Amino acid sequence: MNATVKPGFNPSRRRFLAGAGGLTFCVAIGSDGIHLLSEAQANTASRTMSAWVRIAPDGMVTILSAGAEMGQGSMTSLPLILAEEMDADWSKVAIEWAPADAAVYGYAMNNGRAMAIVGSRAVMLYFNQLRLAGAQVRKVLIANAAEKWGVAPASLRTEPGFVVDPASGQRMSYGEIAGFGAVPAELPAVDKSELKDRRQFRLIGKSVPRRDIPAKVNGTAQYAIDVRLPGMVYATARHSPVHGGAPESWNEDKAKSMRGVIGTVRLPDGVAVIADSLPHAMAARGALEVTWKEGRAEGFDSEKALAETYVQVHADPSAKRRTLDSKGDAQAAFASAAKTYKSEYRSDYGYHAQMEPLNAVARFSAAGDHVEIWEGTQAPDVSRGRIAKALGFKPGQVTLHQCYMGGGFGRRTLGDYASEAALIAREARRPVKLVWTREEDMAHGMFRPQSFQCLEAALDPDGKVTGWTHCVVGDGGVLLATGIKIPYYQVPHQHIEARGVPHGVRLKHWRAVGHVFNVFAIESFVDEMAAAQGMDPVDFRFQRMSISPRARAVFEKAVQMSDWKARRPEGRAVGISISERSGSLGAGVAEISLDRATGRIRVHKAWVAIDGGLVVQPEAARANIESGIVYGLSSVLHERVTLKGGVVEQSNFHDYHVERMADVPEEMHVAFVERDAAPSGLGEIGNPWVAAAVANAFYRLTGKRLRHMPFTPARVLEALQA
Repeated sequence: MNATVKPGFNPSRRRFLAGAGGLTFCVAIGSDGIHLLSEAQANTASRTMSAWVRIAPDGMVTILSAGAEMGQGSMTSLPLILAEEMDADWSKVAIEWAPADAAVYGYAMNNGRAMAIVGSRAVMLYFNQLRLAGAQVRKVLIANAAEKWGVAPASLRTEPGFVVDPASGQRMSYGEIAGFGAVPAELPAVDKSELKDRRQFRLIGKSVPRRDIPAKVNGTAQYAIDVRLPGMVYATARHSPVHGGAPESWNEDKAKSMRGVIGTVRLPDGVAVIADSLPHAMAARGALEVTWKEGRAEGFDSEKALAETYVQVHADPSAKRRTLDSKGDAQAAFASAAKTYKSEYRSDYGYHAQMEPLNAVARFSAAGDHVEIWEGTQAPDVSRGRIAKALGFKPGQVTLHQCYMGGGFGRRTLGDYASEAALIAREARRPVKLVWTREEDMAHGMFRPQSFQCLEAALDPDGKVTGWTHCVVGDGGVLLATGIKIPYYQVPHQHIEARGVPHGVRLKHWRAVGHVFNVFAIESFVDEMAAAQGMDPVDFRFQRMSISPRARAVFEKAVQMSDWKARRPEGRAVGISISERSGSLGAGVAEISLDRATGRIRVHKAWVAIDGGLVVQPEAARANIESGIVYGLSSVLHERVTLKGGVVEQSNFHDYHVERMADVPEEMHVAFVERDAAPSGLGEIGNPWVAAAVANAFYRLTGKRLRHMPFTPARVLEALQA
């Protein structure tokens, strides 16, 4: 490969199939099922063939992971699921990246296959598929041992790394079987009853150390930004300051005259500078003078849109609307209501703020008909397809080497920067490492949408909420809608809708996306009604909101964890909210204080109770949820993007403020509410509850409401004076 890579990283397809005398199980997923091929068969197969497992004569089991690793632990959790059903000895399991081939490695979704690790769904979507793959490999191992011993397969069992004959006491290691075993072209069927019962799990539900942590601690973990290739040059880019714009002309001669600069490249929406070092490329980028074609977001004022335009759209009866959910007859419920409530909420654009700058490395073959890409991506299949499209290639002409990611949060799913690296490398005729500056990432960012929301509720004579309407206004289509439905409150009459206002601003999935602002509005509104009715917020939910049994269970757990009704220290108060994402449900409590002179809110303690079904890796899940709490607090208390004239006003972390270590809660408590159900998503469930819980605690402390997220000191002071 002629690349400088760190130990243990980046197994090539050639390495995978080259075999070391062991038995390789290649799982080919076709229209007629899953097939397991012997190594000899695999070696004669096409380069596009993929595999989950190989076993060496020394008993080492290599499992490929389709889970992009950005710190959430998927690279460990997914192979562990397969290892559990295979009964592999975890101490003898090695993990390697799966190729970017969704046809083989993708999970089934919407009548297709995908590899994107988004929405905290990796374990949730791969769980059954990997259990089946592991059980089938185990069955093949047992069949080979049974034939060797001349006994019935049903008489044998497995222990980690061994097939055992209880009658004779004979044991045969998986490595030994790999030395002589044959694998049928078609795997034996595995009935659901043949999968392990939960009581038999040795790995699932038992926390084991994440496999990526040692490499990240000792510095051997490979990120794309670490890759160095012979003859490699460096590039950085400047994109249109107004989203949707494109370059017309620029001072190329001046840029090329600067030290170390090799040249410039026109990109669809920007200009790249190529140089012999990244500092030289960045210096030339700073000297670029570009004339831009008008962009789609030209003239856009985000604050004015949020304060005025969205309100007008909401008030316009002829505005185009999209029904997101409808139950019963909301109009009739309001017509017969004994009492109604109405409130409005707003939230600003949010930036992903991932730690590692966006970057990728590209290298073409000598003939120019094949490209290799090194990238940390959440969706290797999508990135590979986007790169191929940008180059006019077929996907088979792109080899994507997966790398670790220093944060993703939804931003690293499109392969846009990797496509740029490929375009630049083709022009440069040499390997290129492209690195976006932080300023470029923010100016040309892809943001969580801003939104205006209006909620109304109708109460019957008994004070129960019987009617519910919720309208969200903004840009972003489906990005506006996630988390807006309320299955946890089974209000009989509901109407929920979205009204779109396109601006041309680049928008993207962001950790829990619309749940962040939608749950903020929903749970703040419920708290307002509870206060108006003179009821405890939890009692109001239980008695007036037709709460589901599952939601009641997580609220009860959060109440117990936080000692909800206990007296708090002077100057502190608690607030509560629900959290919902990717099939998981939770409730969270935040304890806050307020510096009334500066408007600074401090969250001291957080308690979260989560129902996530079967939790495959409890400690990793707990860490994920804690990270979601911190990420949520950062967005709730600090983070906002604004645009004036279509240009992003913030440029780096000096004016786009994020949570600091000193601001992190002193205590974060996470508990799992056990339920006999398949795994659901846990990587984002720590985020959505935070905003409303903090706002509700603020009300209990001050008697004032916060209705615009984030709760910056200026907004807090304004609320106090209202």
